[in-house]
Amino acid sequence: MGTNIYFDGFNLYYCAVRYTPYKWLDLLSLCTNLFPTKTIDKIKYFSAKVTAVPWDPGAPTRQDFYWRALRTIQNLEIIKGNFVSWPRYLPQFPFAYDKNGRARKVQVLRTEEKGSDVNLAAYLVYDNCVKEADESIVISNDSDLTEAIELVTVKLKRTVIVVNPNRTTMVHKDPVHCHMHRELMRVATQSVISINEKVLAASQFPPTLTDIQGTFSKPATW
Repeated sequence: MGTNIYFDGFNLYYCAVRYTPYKWLDLLSLCTNLFPTKTIDKIKYFSAKVTAVPWDPGAPTRQDFYWRALRTIQNLEIIKGNFVSWPRYLPQFPFAYDKNGRARKVQVLRTEEKGSDVNLAAYLVYDNCVKEADESIVISNDSDLTEAIELVTVKLKRTVIVVNPNRTTMVHKDPVHCHMHRELMRVATQSVISINEKVLAASQFPPTLTDIQGTFSKPATW
């Protein structure tokens, strides 16, 4: 046995690769670049299918190509959650008030991803109960995972390394590490406080890949 890796897909996207050229991220390469001495057994990627929206109609197509790229990694499994959207009235910004002094509200479409953090926590605890791997690595900065990680490290006495997916940024030529949630650091066996952009750049899929369906390429606009 070796090491199981658990990716919080949306946490990884929003913290590490959004607004960067590194979205075509090879998760196996990322794992081996972050932990070159470890034997990677299984990679479990927790995410949800996005839907088209007027301001980004191509999002589902880009995600389909990325998931297709991920499925070229033999030891990787995608575990799906889901999105829930509903309209809500929230105070507008900059704030404005009606004649009674109440904040004016506008209708917004609220979208939340549901299930992925619960799925990750469940798989993490189950896999460690059945001792499916020697140790676990969780790549997320979501404090909702604190209880599950503590169950594994304290109750089951097993190793969980937590990696904060936030990028290291440079300020005046010095690295500045993004904040890692205190509770995750408390319960982890070991913590990695950020991911260097050089590691992201070195962990990209080739521009063109081949699977059982044929040859496909990284989306041109992403």
